[in-house]
Amino acid sequence: MKTTLLLIGTLIASASFGQSCSELFISEYVEGVSNNKALEIYNPTGASIDLSDYMVIRYSNGATTATAANAVQLTGTIGANDVYVAVIEKLDTAGTGQNAPVWDELQVLADGFYCPDYATSNAFYFNGNDAVVLAKGTTGNIGSSVLVDLFGKIGENPGDAWTADFPYVSAGAEVTKDHSMIRKSTVTQGQTNPTISYFNPLDEYDSIPALIDGGMGFDVGNWATLGSHTCDCLASTDDVAASPVVSVYPNPSTGKFSVKGAERFSTIVVTNALGQRVSSIANNSNAIVSFDLKAKRGVYFVRLMDNEGNKVTRRVIIK
Repeated sequence: MKTTLLLIGTLIASASFGQSCSELFISEYVEGVSNNKALEIYNPTGASIDLSDYMVIRYSNGATTATAANAVQLTGTIGANDVYVAVIEKLDTAGTGQNAPVWDELQVLADGFYCPDYATSNAFYFNGNDAVVLAKGTTGNIGSSVLVDLFGKIGENPGDAWTADFPYVSAGAEVTKDHSMIRKSTVTQGQTNPTISYFNPLDEYDSIPALIDGGMGFDVGNWATLGSHTCDCLASTDDVAASPVVSVYPNPSTGKFSVKGAERFSTIVVTNALGQRVSSIANNSNAIVSFDLKAKRGVYFVRLMDNEGNKVTRRVIIK
């Protein structure tokens, strides 16, 4: 039998009110059309962090309690001053309705997929009006977990979404539904107060629509910032070089794509999913590098390395 735990009361006593730039926090919240849902988590510290110590919990429609079915344990690691992109695991191309697949261009940005079965865990089924918690602990003992960050307000149901006009009950524009919420660079730590008096989404986040005009008569996903984060914590981390912003576009592509922000990297290697090299550039000094792979469909990896051995990897889908 599942035991319902009053997480709010527990977290008040155990919440970690740490110093700035000392703990993970949510750097981007993606609530796109259909099942295009993701969280980007940022590590502002100078050391890698094991994500298996953390979980995501969803409080649906103003709920104040949570069970293991509302939570999911994270996996993997986040490097120093790097991000981890967690995406809902809806990958069946034949899926429809609530099982519709995540779009290719969002899939390719994922570092991990979560919650394929709603009945087992619904943590990643947020839809613009649910509070989302990043906590340190395990899904089997939610009551002893430590609040690390909070998006939204636990116990508050704003209707369809929180809006641009505060308080949300006014007829303002919805900014948390069918939008990506990008944490402002001035934010250097998560919200660790589970009983905040209000949630104004635009205080700490910039909001952009989930879709933009693709220029060819159809809309495309607006996830240009997903996979990297700009934060003032970098200025206070003396022993870690500022994390470069590297983007690959168009993505997915037909084999022709460009890598922007490549000037810091002397070597660029493109490999397939088996690790086999399909293209490479040495002695690079260009800000934008273009490739024409003429390769088979699939997922490929663009690996960039500078002269000090620092590496950045980006994925690209060829269709």
